Amino acid sequence: MNLQHLKEADPEIYEAIIRETEREQNKILLIASENYVSRAVLESQGSVFTNKYAEGYPNRRYYGGCEYADVVENLAISRAKELFGAEHVNVQPHSGSQANMAVFFSFLKPGDTILGMHLSHGGHLSHGSSVNFTGMLYKTVFYGVNKETGYIDMGEVRDLAMRHKPKMLIVGASAYSRILDFKAFSEIAKEAGAYLLADIAHIAGLIAGGQHPSPVSYADFVTLTTHKTLRGPRGGIIMCKAQHARAIDKMIFPGIQGGPLIHVIASKAVALKEALNKNFRDYQKRVISNAKRLAEGLMSHGFKIISGGTDNHLMLVDLSNMNVTGKEAEESLDKAGITVNKNSIPYDDKSPTVTSGIRLGTPSVTTRGMGNSEMDEIASAISDVIRNISNPSVIASIHERVRILCERHPIY
Repeated sequence: MNLQHLKEADPEIYEAIIRETEREQNKILLIASENYVSRAVLESQGSVFTNKYAEGYPNRRYYGGCEYADVVENLAISRAKELFGAEHVNVQPHSGSQANMAVFFSFLKPGDTILGMHLSHGGHLSHGSSVNFTGMLYKTVFYGVNKETGYIDMGEVRDLAMRHKPKMLIVGASAYSRILDFKAFSEIAKEAGAYLLADIAHIAGLIAGGQHPSPVSYADFVTLTTHKTLRGPRGGIIMCKAQHARAIDKMIFPGIQGGPLIHVIASKAVALKEALNKNFRDYQKRVISNAKRLAEGLMSHGFKIISGGTDNHLMLVDLSNMNVTGKEAEESLDKAGITVNKNSIPYDDKSPTVTSGIRLGTPSVTTRGMGNSEMDEIASAISDVIRNISNPSVIASIHERVRILCERHPIY
């Protein structure tokens, strides 16, 4: 994009953007929740719609001059409905957490019980963490993964649901690498008399591409983010049964948000159109193929993967047998040009700021056109860094390998 006006008006911000562009180009980004958007998505988010206020909904605005904002929002809604088969869609949430907030605020009261996946086992902050509004406002109960298998124990989920009778059962995760059984969660929710919220922030792209079962026919509410595997701008979407549409829309606006970000909604619409293209299915297949290959490669180098592998776009690596913390691994890998995030593992004995693991994901490298052979190279590089974590010369040599790999696969 042409940044000449920015360069003249604000050299400091211009410089930061240039440096960030270089960082993204010259490092292997394995953050599971990140991706590279298309040029079309970038251009639409930087459009003149950033000037427009449009409180309300299409054809029901509180501002004049919204005729083209209505076109944009209606396109985003119709494309999301087509992509996911949803009865009702709200594309205005600024984030996934705000999408979740709208669901909770619409159908729960403070003190109600929610049952979600524990943060340390792969859940999300907005599923009941004590430091989040969900943990502050609601009584929280958590399920987790089996210590031996790393899989969600559905028997435990049912037992907890029957014992605590939650008002809301949440299925979804930010660091769980296996298929989520939405049908089983739905059956448990019905038996317990609970609403079912499916948070598919991480796997929305996989679902859209037909590579993971969809929760839309099972869940009362489905929330997602438009970045991550969906390859759109940073933002949220809520999908729900038609009977809940009025309550959800009223809670988003005027309940918890004011004016929607029309420039971001335009960018969401572009990403949703891209996801409707038949090539998107092939892309998601490659995301999963790369994740499986990377996990296999790491295991061949002696690393432990929670649950023994992956069915989706990410994996959680247990570093405890390497005598390296997640924090140390993140810092050393970054010096070698590989960006990951430290992550707690189930039953971790280290704090969330240190951790015993790292989380890896393949959306970004797949977007760059990397395939199975590159995953082998990356697994080898990660192994070499971790095993030589105190050797600067080795890490420098790996950085050069990474630079060459990145040059072969430019972002744009």
